[in-house]
Amino acid sequence: EVQLVESGGGLVQPGGSLRLSCAASEFTFSIHAMSWVRQAPGKGLEWVSGITSSGSTTYVDSVKGRATISRDNAKNTLYLQMNVLKPEDTAVYFCAKHLTNSLAAGMDFWGKGTLVIVSS
Repeated sequence: EVQLVESGGGLVQPGGSLRLSCAASEFTFSIHAMSWVRQAPGKGLEWVSGITSSGSTTYVDSVKGRATISRDNAKNTLYLQMNVLKPEDTAVYFCAKHLTNSLAAGMDFWGKGTLVIVSS
C-alpha cells in the first residue's frame, strides 16, 4: 500500500523557516510527479507546489520566492523549504502523489499531513 508520511511541521515565528519532508514508500517514487497541498484552518484545500520526476517545479503565487520544492529520488523523499513564513501560511501541509509524471494528472494518494503554525 502506498505510504506518504510528512514531517517537519511545528510552531515558527513570522519570518522564520521550516523544511517539510515527505517519506514515500510502496510505489516507484521516481516516476511520479509529486505535490504539496495545504489546508488552512476552516478553509479548503490549496495546492502549493509541484515537481515532476526530472525536477521541473511550479508554485502558487502566494509562495513564489519563499518556497522551494525538491525531491531526492534515491531516498524516496519530497521536500518543501519554506522561508519568510507568514501567519497566512498556517495550515496542515499534505504531500500527494500524482497518477503520472504530469502535474496535470490527478492526485491519487495523500499523506496525513503535518501542521505548520506561524505565530508570534
